[in-house]
Amino acid sequence: MSDALDKAEAAVREAQTDTVAVQLALAAVELAKAATVQQQTVQPHACQHQHKPGRSAGEWIGIACAVCVGSVGLAFASLALAILGGVAAIVALILRDLWRDMQKKR
Repeated sequence: MSDALDKAEAAVREAQTDTVAVQLALAAVELAKAATVQQQTVQPHACQHQHKPGRSAGEWIGIACAVCVGSVGLAFASLALAILGGVAAIVALILRDLWRDMQKKR
């Protein structure tokens, strides 16, 4: 676009007569140049904050493995608590039965 404006300006300047039409053409060329320069200097609005880079596939795989290991650990802990509760109930029943037997013998 700049080449076309330069050619038009050169053609207008080469004109022999300095008429009103030539002056208007020169003014139009100057306005077009000014508009082109202004459009080139105006930049689109860019955000000012820094973006964090996203996680890589290796990081996501590591997170998934950690979640899996943690959930298996929780499952084993829950199973251990259930077994402990069952053993405690059995021991309580046995002790209660022993206590009743000892009370009957007196």
